[in-house]
Amino acid sequence: MYVIFLYLYTYKHYLSMIKNMLLSLLVLGSVYLDKVQAAKVDTVSTYSTAMKKNIKAVVITPDSYAKGKVFPVVYLLHGAGQNYSDWVKNAAFVPAAADQYQQIIVCPDGNITSWYFDSPVNEAWKYETYVTKELLPWIDAHYKTINDRKGRGITGLSMGGHGALYLAFKHQDLFGTAGSMSGGVDIRPFPKNWRIEERLGTYAEHPENWEKNTVINMLHLLTPNSLALIIDCGTSDFFYQVNLNLHEKLLERNIAHDFISRPGGHTWPYWANAVKYQMLFMSTYFNKEQPAANP
Repeated sequence: MYVIFLYLYTYKHYLSMIKNMLLSLLVLGSVYLDKVQAAKVDTVSTYSTAMKKNIKAVVITPDSYAKGKVFPVVYLLHGAGQNYSDWVKNAAFVPAAADQYQQIIVCPDGNITSWYFDSPVNEAWKYETYVTKELLPWIDAHYKTINDRKGRGITGLSMGGHGALYLAFKHQDLFGTAGSMSGGVDIRPFPKNWRIEERLGTYAEHPENWEKNTVINMLHLLTPNSLALIIDCGTSDFFYQVNLNLHEKLLERNIAHDFISRPGGHTWPYWANAVKYQMLFMSTYFNKEQPAANP
């Protein structure tokens, strides 16, 4: 009997210890989760009056959004053949960047091959108007943003790299910083690619549309230090030469910019790495312009 009693006592004592350990772990876990919250990733739908349709976007808010006053915003554009969700699906750092740099990140939808133009040959495609006059005011109205160019940046990959510089060059009243990753910054060498001719007309018939809507021909819109610029392209990328040309033309005009070139191609592993430098660059700009946005 004594042996059985001792065994039961030991067994109950053991269960009590396990229970206490589990309770302690739960308490510690809840404290940890309370302190370390993740960025919130939402999908929103906005109505485009210009194109008479609803368009989706991903909006990422940082962990401190509920407590903060206002936050800078980075608009992150996708490439041709992609959509608004591709950045969060393929680059895990993007949501983390919202927390790390305490900023809102917006990933608009560019309808696969809009090139973010207002098409001069098809009135159904007005993505410059959508981003700058419809989505941007909607974001400022529905989120706690720094509603000023000093708290707003734009960047993107491939078609989105072209789109980011294109929109920033034309709307320097809206954006204080802009970037490009593997951007198609000169579309003229690619007259039969990515359905650009459906947005601008063929180069043979409408050369003026191509000449005035290619980023590399828009540098006259810039003055030194009017935009904080970062351009990144891998040396194996089919857009490398046009990016190198853009870099050299910016130097000729004394337009300050960061230019990053390293081994790599037109791939998600390259962009998932490149976006880290873009976000750091833009955060540095925001902190310089708005040092006390959320004291």
